[in-house]
Parts: sequence; C-alpha cells; structure tokens
Amino acid sequence: MPKAPVFRIDGTKVGEEELPGDIFGVRPKMTLIWEAVKMYQYNQRQGTHHAKTRAEVKGSRRKIWSQKGLGRARHGDRYAPIFVGGGKAHGPRPREYYYRLPKRELKLALKMILSDRAGEEKVYLFENFDLKEVRTKNIASLLKKITLDGKKVLFVPGELNKNLYLSARNIPNVDVVPASDVNTLHVVSHEYILLEKSAVEKLKERLL
Repeated sequence: MPKAPVFRIDGTKVGEEELPGDIFGVRPKMTLIWEAVKMYQYNQRQGTHHAKTRAEVKGSRRKIWSQKGLGRARHGDRYAPIFVGGGKAHGPRPREYYYRLPKRELKLALKMILSDRAGEEKVYLFENFDLKEVRTKNIASLLKKITLDGKKVLFVPGELNKNLYLSARNIPNVDVVPASDVNTLHVVSHEYILLEKSAVEKLKERLL
C-alpha cells in the first residue's frame, strides 16, 4: 500500500498514513494518461483559426496580364496563393476540437497518474487547509518549510477553499483545484500533490 507523510497547515509533520490502494496503487499506463491529457487540451481550444482563401482576400479580380504573348506564366488575379498578399492554400479553417473519452477511462487515467505521483513519494497529506486569513506569505512559508518552494505544486482541498485559493494564486507554479474538479491534466502539470484528508474521501466517492 502506498504511504504519504501527513502535515499540519503550519508545515509540521505529524506522521504517515496509508493511501487507498484502489486509487493510489494502480499500475500506470502512459498511453491512457496521454489520451486523457490530449482530450482535456483539445477541449480548451477555441478552434477559431481562419486563413483567407484567394476568394476571401479583398481586392480587384482583374486579370493581371494577358493570357498570351508576354512569355510569362498565365495568371488570373493577383490573389493566387503564390503571390505575396494572396490567399492561403489549404490554410486553417474554423473547426470544433471537442471530444470525450468514456467516463470509465477518464476515472482510470486519474487514478493512474495519482498512483504514479504516490509511487514517486510526491503526494503529501494535510489534516486540513483551514486558513483564518488570506495571506500569500503563509503559503509561501509552508512550501519553504516542506522544501517545495519553487516546485510545481497542486493543492487539492476537499471543498472549494477561497482563502487557500486567494493565498496561493500569486505564487508561481502553484495551483488550487478542489477534489470534485481535479483531473488528469491538473496532476500531470504539477510535480507534487498536496491533498487535504477530506479530499481523499471525495476522490473515493468520485472514482470508486
């Protein structure tokens, strides 16, 4: 069974706990993790890219020179793709990138990447993330105390934690995502995962 160190919000280590094996002890399959990450990234794309064809470039459609007699190649208007300022041949057009993997695969991918982080001993448990005030200095001090300052860190509280979010948002490479919303892309994008104990219970509800 994978284990994780347990900390208080002030950075004091209070022990070690076993993590649920059916979430943090799954053998990772990188192909499935890659598929899930690709899906989340594709679904963030707007797909509004648009290059004008020769028919869409604004300007005169006059034939630029005679068809014959000049010794030059025949051309129509000056907006053909071979001319500077002309249209784009086979350019990007607006399209929809959105697609979904089956829910079962998405859940399995999240369990796999969490297991990968747990196997590398990069999952830390916290009794709670109760902050009495919004203060970035407190989170920066916590990360320094547990030697994670400068690292890519993901805080995963059990519920939406406004004080934690506001305190951590100005620290580079640090993000806060509640357990109900965390996905494979979030975990892949961060090296260390800091879980509130209640978040583990939320993950059990979501993934088992």
